[in-house]
Amino acid sequence: MVVTRASDRYSMFPLVYAALTAILVGTVVSLIRPAMPGRIVILIELTVAIALTLILDWLPIRLLIVPRRVRHARAQQLAHREFNAHELAKPEQPHRILLFVSTGERYVEIIADHQTHALAPDGAWKKIVDRFLTTVKAGRVADGVLEAIAACGAILKTHHPAASAS
Repeated sequence: MVVTRASDRYSMFPLVYAALTAILVGTVVSLIRPAMPGRIVILIELTVAIALTLILDWLPIRLLIVPRRVRHARAQQLAHREFNAHELAKPEQPHRILLFVSTGERYVEIIADHQTHALAPDGAWKKIVDRFLTTVKAGRVADGVLEAIAACGAILKTHHPAASAS
């Protein structure tokens, strides 16, 4: 099981949003006050850019400005990297399941080796994830984790009993 606060730093998003907003503010100021010196407009833009970068860099806000599609893609990439890392760490263990939870992205995925995935009943993984999410939303995080681990273990034990005995 892997639980992470966020799957990526998303450091470019605060910078891009702050820069675009600063340029927009500079444009509006220039249109409203065309006689304002350029140095003052640049100073306003810099102030807005710095302030917004600092505000948007706070993790809860940063995660809000990142598109959901990007957040989930990064979480999925990290989940698969973690699965591969676990696989490389113990190559003698052929059957494995990884429960991956990224709290910042609100992303949960279960990844299994090809053989275990193929042997599991249709919808088994989705059912485990759905029960996990329901339990977590009810405020019973530890129960959700334990139930998900037990359900994954049951699939391993059912389809690979010799491997689970060792």
